[in-house]
Amino acid sequence: MADDRRETIVAMRKVRDRIDREFDKPLDVEELARGVYMSAGHLSREFKRVYGESPYSYLMTRRVERAMTLLRRGDMSVTQVCFAVGSSSLGTFSTRFTELVGVPPSVYRRERDGDWDGVPACLAKQVARPVRNREARPRPDA
Repeated sequence: MADDRRETIVAMRKVRDRIDREFDKPLDVEELARGVYMSAGHLSREFKRVYGESPYSYLMTRRVERAMTLLRRGDMSVTQVCFAVGSSSLGTFSTRFTELVGVPPSVYRRERDGDWDGVPACLAKQVARPVRNREARPRPDA
């Protein structure tokens, strides 16, 4: 029993690590499940049990985090950023970005332009990390 749990945790770490490495590639739950020899349903249940969110939600959070960095730089359009982080739908990307960050990517890009000049990227990423699971609330003035 303990060995089964350990194997499951190891498999979930492999999935999470793959998402962290390949977030900008076309990934889906079926592909991730094949990589750890599980069904998509079983992978989704176990990933959520171990990490508290679905593999898809985790993937989209990684994409939004990277998008925030690219948008802060200000040299790419929202559409370019969307495709650079692996999203294939601008609408889905914008919706998820807004859910996690609290403002649409176009507003984030416009408001953050120049705000992070001179701030190391590692610090900016930590301070600006998105909130998961739809917890972000729009600002009253937005």
